[in-house]
Amino acid sequence: MSPTSRHHLLIAGCVVLFHLGALWALQTGLLQRAVAVIVPVQLLSEFIAPPRPNVASPPPPSPPMRKPVAPAVRHPTAALPPPPMPLAIADPTPAPQTPVGVVQPPVALAPMRTPVAATPGPPAPPPPQVELPSSDADYLQNPTPAYPAHSRRLGEQGKVIVRVLIGVDGVARKAEIRQSSGFERLDQSALATVQRWRYVPGKRAGVVEAMWFSIPVNFVLE
Repeated sequence: MSPTSRHHLLIAGCVVLFHLGALWALQTGLLQRAVAVIVPVQLLSEFIAPPRPNVASPPPPSPPMRKPVAPAVRHPTAALPPPPMPLAIADPTPAPQTPVGVVQPPVALAPMRTPVAATPGPPAPPPPQVELPSSDADYLQNPTPAYPAHSRRLGEQGKVIVRVLIGVDGVARKAEIRQSSGFERLDQSALATVQRWRYVPGKRAGVVEAMWFSIPVNFVLE
């Protein structure tokens, strides 16, 4: 068998097989399904149109630019010189109603007086000399204050200042504690002793007078 006859035989077999497959498809309903699927796809492809591209509208034309107008330049005018002022002419004749001045003689000033220094008065007299009373004279023979025995046993000691008013006769008129030693027994012993003493009275400008006098009394344990 030649090749040409083989080719024709193969084509005839394919046609027969195609027809047989079509008949089988019609019997089983496969061809109707293929047509139902393919036809809507074709119809949709015909009715759905592709979207149109957005074409931007051109912008409105801008108004034409106006050229700036240069301001007019004013040239300064030359200043005119002021008119000449009238000259004053001296007139020797006085005006009829001009007041005539009267020259008065200068007033004589009174001569300056130099202040007179005040003459110092007599000097003030010196203060009168005061002589305080005294209790240290030997002839007075004043005893020392007694140290209380109870204060010795307790170890009490200190300084007492007694203020005494001494009369013109040298006798203590009053006595009081000006500074305490801190112990009542020592203060009372000093006060009682000072009141029994005799004194040299005080003097003012050589005249005896009553005076207050402070007397210190020390209580010291040996």
